[in-house]
Formats: sequence, structure tokens, C-alpha cells
Amino acid sequence: MKRLTLSTSLVLLLHFLSAQVVDTVYEIDLPIMVTATSARQETPVTYVDLTKKDIALRNVGQDAPYLLKWTPSVVVNSDAGTGVGYTGIWIRGSDPTRTNITINGIPYNDSESQGVYWVNLPDFSSSADLIQIQRGVGTSTNGAGAFGASINFTTGRGNGKPGLSLDGGVGSFGTRRGVVSYRGKTDGGFGVEARYSKIHSDGYVDRASADLDGYYAAVSKTVKDAIFSFVAFGGHEITYQSWNGVTQEEIDAFGRTYNSVGTDKEGEPYDNEVDNYRQNHYQLHYNQALNNRLDLSVSGHYTRGLGYFEQYKADEDLGEYGINATVAESDLIRRRWLDNHFYGTVYSLRFRQDKWDVTFGGAANEYLGDHYGEVIWARYAGDSEIRDRYYQNDASKWDFNNYLRANYAVTDRVSLYADAQLRRVNYEFVGLDENTALLNQDASHTFFNPKAGLVYQPARGTRAYASFGVAQREPNRNDFVDNPVSTRPTPEKLYNTEVGFSRTAARANYGVNVYHMLYRDQLVLTGSLNDVGEYVRTNVPNSYRLGLELQAGTKLTDHLTLGGNLTLSRNRIGEYTEILDDYDGNFEYLGQTQITREDAPLSFSPDVTGALEIAYDRTVRRHGFGASLQTKYVGDRYVDNSGAEESKLDGYYYTDLRLSYRLDQRYRLTFLLRNLTDQLYSSNGWSYRYRFDGAPTTLRGMYPQAGRNFMLSLGVDL
Repeated sequence: MKRLTLSTSLVLLLHFLSAQVVDTVYEIDLPIMVTATSARQETPVTYVDLTKKDIALRNVGQDAPYLLKWTPSVVVNSDAGTGVGYTGIWIRGSDPTRTNITINGIPYNDSESQGVYWVNLPDFSSSADLIQIQRGVGTSTNGAGAFGASINFTTGRGNGKPGLSLDGGVGSFGTRRGVVSYRGKTDGGFGVEARYSKIHSDGYVDRASADLDGYYAAVSKTVKDAIFSFVAFGGHEITYQSWNGVTQEEIDAFGRTYNSVGTDKEGEPYDNEVDNYRQNHYQLHYNQALNNRLDLSVSGHYTRGLGYFEQYKADEDLGEYGINATVAESDLIRRRWLDNHFYGTVYSLRFRQDKWDVTFGGAANEYLGDHYGEVIWARYAGDSEIRDRYYQNDASKWDFNNYLRANYAVTDRVSLYADAQLRRVNYEFVGLDENTALLNQDASHTFFNPKAGLVYQPARGTRAYASFGVAQREPNRNDFVDNPVSTRPTPEKLYNTEVGFSRTAARANYGVNVYHMLYRDQLVLTGSLNDVGEYVRTNVPNSYRLGLELQAGTKLTDHLTLGGNLTLSRNRIGEYTEILDDYDGNFEYLGQTQITREDAPLSFSPDVTGALEIAYDRTVRRHGFGASLQTKYVGDRYVDNSGAEESKLDGYYYTDLRLSYRLDQRYRLTFLLRNLTDQLYSSNGWSYRYRFDGAPTTLRGMYPQAGRNFMLSLGVDL
């Protein structure tokens, strides 16, 4: 493609990991929360850390995936096209449900869908002190198994400036952001952190607005050798739905910002076709140094979620809603609710002596979720009453795991690593689904996930490692609900091999990593969507990801740095059967037909991704100046596993320009110009493949991303 001529040069670029000019570090002696699942230099896994300064440098209120998009092998998407609202992250081509997220060691992924809804935690990155991304299986963690990566958020490390901070911002598409935060200590020796954020965006896509409220609060106290911490955080989002994407035919007729959601209503689209959800998290952490060899960490947690999405539906069959009326069909407005509770405990005991570093840990968690639907208005309501439920089903899931992890220092340079996890999952649900079909299923799975490796550090700043790990995980809710027991998908298994080398010196650093991810019975996307935008998946016997990840950075001068990353990969399914609906030339349904495919590309898995940054940072007396130019390239991807040309999303690149100014370490001004060259690209999509008049045909949807846009942010520390 002619418009990608510039991007072809980007495949030679390496990632920004170079040292930044270090500002003054302020300490207020807040305790550090121990996260036992985090990797260290002695752990033979592939990981990258983003510190609080790294986060603050790029944070202007977008969701967490958009702060992580410059790291290796990452692709991000926004339904609204702006990075605010519903966003997603792919790592090494693995879809968002395969990335395990923890916050202070507590699982965050939804227990049923296994997805991550960043929109429920607006501006949470502003309260993160460390974000660690582990690519591949990684260390044993809590929650569903990591099938592409894990992301660990840590708060409460105490490495920030005490006092009150105010931040505000404005930008394209009516984007506004306001933040007030406080960090300090009370007279009684309690460490206190608090933040409240308010964000609004109209969205790039039509009506894809988002109104977000987010908060974070923490109180910590050190008593002798023990640390007690209470953390509360959460958010409330009201987001106009933009889940459908847009087809090429709709783009040609209405433009690339067209949103079909809400258009069931005649005339103007329905004004309240929104997702309205509130989620609150509470964590209590206890860390105790039992002696100079033993450290104990115990955490309790509780999450409360409640909300619905609202839809205007035209000409609905009233019988499907349990409504008796003089007419068979009616326009109506329905709400589908999710009312859930998630609670449990996470624990670890760490032993260190001489050459040994051993951790025993685990978690026991329970999830309770009620799913139900209401018709809140109907043109012909018949015998219905307000808040009648036309479906309801209750789900419960119990998740228990224990792991034992050990590092043994063979010499000062060589250490061995072993990690074994035993995980038990019980899941059941009863009642009627949204199609009033009876749901009564239960399932139990036991998984043993071993890992082993070694690390060789011949000199300071030099690290070589190799590891092999196994991960297994259960199907998600839709896999159960959309299939009867007789055709229920089986669990997935992943065999992951990582081999890497890195070196860090005073003015340069570089690293190389080779990975192989071999799947058995991987659940793959078919490309079709159900009525709420979820994909239907099936097991395939064999598939794999094989890749090379390169990264490097250098200080060109005392104030100018250059760096980047590059991932080259091959992502394939050995063999599977594609099933297509079959229509004749008059669009009469004939049944289904099958196509056997071999060595087909895995969906949403680019063969090439790369990033480049050149950054300038200098402080002159009271004034600090910063500038960076960042470019990201994502190669061709397919929205299904057919490998058909019609199912391909063209590769793309975008460039962001960031300018910053600091005065007296108190006043901060940041200008972010995103997609500087105004590239018109789509970063996500779906397909419906069928056979028409004897020929395979594809209906493809896309999620267009915003062209050139900006965000201006001003902050002050009082």
C-alpha cells in the first residue's frame, strides 16, 4: 500500500528503553506492598517494568492500554477511536481475555468472561507506582492462566511527592479531564493517598461518548515489623455503545465515524443506548517480617459490581419477553443487568537463606454473578409490569490455587528456577438466558502448571535466561452458555519456551528474546458475533506462535535518547475446519458447508510490530523541557482464521508528538499530539464469512481510529 511506504522502514527499529534524566525523588516513608507474583532479575521470564515516572510522563487520562502501547509486541484498540471508554490490548497477538491482570496481587479479570474492562477503572494508572508486563506464561499468578501475558499493577510503594496535586486537561472530541490527588502522612503515622478523577469524551465515532468517574484511596500503617494497608478504588462509567464497528459499505454511505448502535429507533438514534456500570474494589493487606528469613503476606479483597446496558429494539417478538398483548411485535427498550460479588484471600510466605529464595503462595476466591433482563418500556406493553424480568440466571465460580516457587543460586552468576502451581476451578450456573433458554450447567477443572528455567548473569547489567512453562485454563462463560454440554469446548493448554539476553550499560542497552508458544486445543475466534458483540469459539488441536523480540536504547547526548523495539513472529493454526453458511444466488439458505484449512494465520496476530522513540529532556535552573517523537508500526492482521484477503486489516503506523514543560518541579504542562501524520486506520474488526452462489464471501466490520488529535494537560503540586 502506498500509504504505508514510510512504515516499511519501521520494521528495522528498536525499542526505547534508554535512561531518562532523573528528577528529584521524594520519599514519605509509605510502606511497600509485597506482590509475590512479580518477576525479578533472578526470574527467567520476559518482562518490562514501567515506573511511576514512566507512567506520569505519558499519562493524560487515556485507559491503561494506551500507556502500554509502546512496549514490545503490544497492539491496542479503542471502540470510540480515542483511547477513552472501551479499550483493549493484544500482546503477542493474544486477545485481551488471555492477558492476566492483577492489582496488588488481586485478580482483576472478570471471572466469567475472562475479559478486562478498563473502562471500569477510569484513570487508575494515575495511582499506579509500578506496572510490570510479563510476556508469555510468566510466573505463577492469581486468576485465570496467562495465555499471552500478565500485567501486574502495584500501588502504595511511597515513591511520590507528598502534598496536594491538581491536574486538568482538554482535547479533541470534547475530551475533558480533571484530577485531584493527595499524598502524605497523618500525625498518627498513617500514610495516606487519595485521588478522584473525572473524564468526559464525545468520542471520535458518532455518539461514542464516555462519562467516567474514578477514585483511589489508601491508608497504611507500620507497626514494628508489620505493615497494614487498606485500599479502596473503583469507578462509574456511562458509555454510549459503539460495539458494532462499521462495514465498508457503511463507510461509503455514511463515513468512517458511522455508529449503527441505537438506529433501531426511527428518526434520530436512541439517545440512551448506554452501558452504565459501577464497580468498587476493597483490599486489606497485611505484610509481616516474621524474622530475617521469613516474610508473610496475607490479603483479603471484595469487589462489588452492578450495572446494565440499555438497548432500543424494534419489532421484537413479545412472546420472547413473556409479554401477552393484542399484537405479536412491538418496539421496546430493554436493560440487561449484571449484579456480581467477588471476594477471597491471597497469601504468600517467602523464605530466604544463603542460596535459597523460596515462596509458597496462592489464593482462594469466589465469584457470584446474577444476570437478568428487564423491559423498561414497550409501545405495546400488554400484561407486563414495570421491572418484570424476562430472563434471569445465577452463576457461581470458585477458584483455588497454590504454588511453590524457588530460586537457587548455584554460583554468584548462575541461578536455577522452579515454579509449580496447582489450580482448581468449579463453575456452575442455573436459570434462563437472554433467549429464555434453560441454563443448568456445572463444570470442574484441575490444572497443574509447572515452570522451570535458569538465569546467567556473567557481569553487572548482563542477563541471559531460558525457561519453559505450562499454562492451562478453562473456557469462558460464553463458551459454556453458547454450547450444550455435549459440544462444550475443552480447556486450553500452552507450552511456552523463552530464551533471552540483555545488557544494560551507562549509555546504552539492548536485548533479544526468542519465544515459542505451542497450544493444544486453543480456543480460536470464528469471526462471527452474537447479539452483544461476543465471539463464538471452538477448539483447534494444534497452533503456535514463534517470535523474535528485539529492543535497544542509547543516549546520543546527555539530553537526547533514541530507542525502540521490533517483533517478528509467525502465528499459525496447523489444521482446522471452517464452517460457512451456504446461500444460493437468491439468498435462500441451503445449509452449511465446510472448508479444511492448513497453516492458516491466527486471527489478530501481526507478523511484525515495531516502535521507535527519540526523546529530549533537559533541566535548566528552574525550568525543565521535554519532547519526544514516538512511532508505532503494526503489520497486517486477519479478523478471522481463514487467511482470506477480504478478512485482512491492512498494516498501519501512527506517530505521537509529546511536548512538556516543568517549572520549579511544581508546575507541569504537557501537549500530546496523537497520530501526527493523520493516518486513517482500523485496529480491530470482525467478520461474517458465508458462501454465496457457490463462492466464499466475507462481510467485514472495522473499528476506525481517530486521525490527528490532541490533548493539553496542566498540573500543579501544592
